[in-house]
Amino acid sequence: MTNSGLIVSFGEMLIDMVPTVSLAEAPAFVKAPGGAPANVAIAAARLGGNTAFVGKLGDDEFGLMLAGILKENGVSTQGVCFDKVARTALAFVTLRADGEREFMFYRNPSADMLLTPPELNLPLIRSAKIFHFGSISLIGEPCRSAHLKAMEEAKAAGALLSYDPNLRLPLWPSAKEAREGMLSVWDKADVIKMSDDELCFLTHNSSFDDESALSLWRPNLKLLLLTLGQKGCRYYTKNFKGAVEGYSLKRVDTTGAGDAFMGALLRKIVDDLSIIEDEERLKEVVRYASACGAISTTKKGAIPALPSHSQVLTLLNQDHI
Repeated sequence: MTNSGLIVSFGEMLIDMVPTVSLAEAPAFVKAPGGAPANVAIAAARLGGNTAFVGKLGDDEFGLMLAGILKENGVSTQGVCFDKVARTALAFVTLRADGEREFMFYRNPSADMLLTPPELNLPLIRSAKIFHFGSISLIGEPCRSAHLKAMEEAKAAGALLSYDPNLRLPLWPSAKEAREGMLSVWDKADVIKMSDDELCFLTHNSSFDDESALSLWRPNLKLLLLTLGQKGCRYYTKNFKGAVEGYSLKRVDTTGAGDAFMGALLRKIVDDLSIIEDEERLKEVVRYASACGAISTTKKGAIPALPSHSQVLTLLNQDHI
C-alpha cells in the first residue's frame, strides 16, 4: 500500500454491458465493471494512489466480482457492504460510431441505492484526505442520506471534497429534479469537474464559454474544471483561469474518460493541495489528467482502459503541447 494520502470515493459500482455491435443487433455483450466513483478510485490506484471505495453491492455473482476487481486493482474494500436482497445494478451501453455512449439502466432498486447511514465505515471516511462523490447517490433514499452523512463526516475531519456531477438523466424522475439534485451539493464541494454537456444542462444554455462556466462558480470552490473532450479542459480558481489543449487519439469508447481524468487529478494533488493555487503546477496536473482521459478512450470498457503512469508519460513525451 502506498503512503500517499487516502482518496475515498463514494457511490455506485455496477456492470456495464457493452454490446459487440449496436444494442438491438448485439449477439453478445462484454461485461465491463463500471460506475463513476469506482472508476475514479481504480484510476487513481492504477497511478500509484492510495484509494478506498465506499458503496453497496448485491450479494450476487456480479457484486462479488466487482469487489474482487476493486481488490485486484489495489482499492480498499473496507467501506463496501453487500445487500442480501437487491441485485447489483446493470447498465446496457450503446456505443455510437464516434465512441460516445448512451446508457439503459436496470436498477429498481439496485443494491447501491440501498446504502444506509448506519452501514457507513465512518473511521475510513474520516481518514480521507480527499472525499470524492457523484450525484447518482443523491437520487433516492436511503442512499441520499448516507451520501450526505459521509460528506459531512469527511468535511468535518478536514477532507477536501471533490464532486463530479456525472449527469445520467434516465435515472432521475425528471430533468428538473436532476438539475436541483446535482446543484444541491454544489456549495459544499471544494473541487468540481463538469463536462460541456453538464454545463449546458445545468445552465439551460448551449454555450460553454468562460462566462457560462463561471455562472456556476461558488465561494466555497477552490477549483472548477470544465472538460471539453478532445478540445481539452478549462480550469478556474479564485485567482486565475486557463485552458489545456486536448489529445487527438482514435476514440473507441469514451466510457470512463472523465473518471480517468478525475482519478489522475486527485492522485496528483492529494499530497500537496497547494498545487491548486499555483497555476504552473496546476496546468501540468491538468495536462497529465487530460492525457489519462484521452488514453482511456482508446479501449472498450471503463476500467480495462484506465492507463498506468508509464502510459501517460509516453503520451506526454510524444506530445509536448
